Amino acid sequence: MSEIKSIEQAIAEEGKLVLSTAGVSMKPLLGNRRDTVIILPVEGRLKKYDVPLYRRGEKCVLHRIIKVLPDSYVICGDNCESYEYDITDANIIGVLSAFYRKDKYYTVDNPWYRLYSVCVVAMFPIRKLLKKSRRILVRVYRKIFPKK
Repeated sequence: MSEIKSIEQAIAEEGKLVLSTAGVSMKPLLGNRRDTVIILPVEGRLKKYDVPLYRRGEKCVLHRIIKVLPDSYVICGDNCESYEYDITDANIIGVLSAFYRKDKYYTVDNPWYRLYSVCVVAMFPIRKLLKKSRRILVRVYRKIFPKK
């Protein structure tokens, strides 16, 4: 729990948090230990397409808002198949404002980033089908062409 407090304290004291990403849940946008994100404090309710940093148990997670509900959010990583429900404002520590991807700086106001966000969210309903189809095709390919 001390890690979460230090993150919250850093945002409160510095007005922002700069950290490296870990994990693959936000690929292809953010790569594991490749990119750096800038998190700002939350001001008011978040909107669809925002990427909050929030608490899930002992861990901090950075995923995209898919749907805004009256008292919570539906959230999912860009590379994930299942949604997370019941994420409330109390769970949210900060929100993505900018990032460095392969040493290039992007803000969430960048038109290409905005287009990417809309496309990713539009693809969520068929993502599970696409990933399952890919797994089946890989399995069939490996049976036809086994490693020697």
